[in-house]
Amino acid sequence: MKIDYDLLKRFKLFGIGFAMGIGLLFFILDGKQSKCNWFPNERILGIIRQKQIKYAPSINDLLLQKTIDSANITAFLLNGNVDFSKSEVKNNPCRTYWIDGFVNDKKAVLHVKICDSIAVLERLDVGK
Repeated sequence: MKIDYDLLKRFKLFGIGFAMGIGLLFFILDGKQSKCNWFPNERILGIIRQKQIKYAPSINDLLLQKTIDSANITAFLLNGNVDFSKSEVKNNPCRTYWIDGFVNDKKAVLHVKICDSIAVLERLDVGK
């Protein structure tokens, strides 16, 4: 069996460069809270969490009645599933998203309007 030393040399150089690149990435990103949201659901929820969040009067009423609390909303924005088929993603200047999730073990849908600098939580429909 004949060994191609030129090919073997290329694999060694590739491995060395790859290892150096991975090491450089770990060195640069070490200690930073950088995240890569690759999937659309994670990306939209991340965008909402980064913006200033305002509550519509209907959400404020639910908070005052103690039907929900801010922990429920935070959990919704961390674990919810964006329903892109019902969302209006091409609206200008604000897009509206439907986020499915659970509030107190009940199915719920949160309607969120994302504008340039704010995210408005418009409505929360909690199932029975």
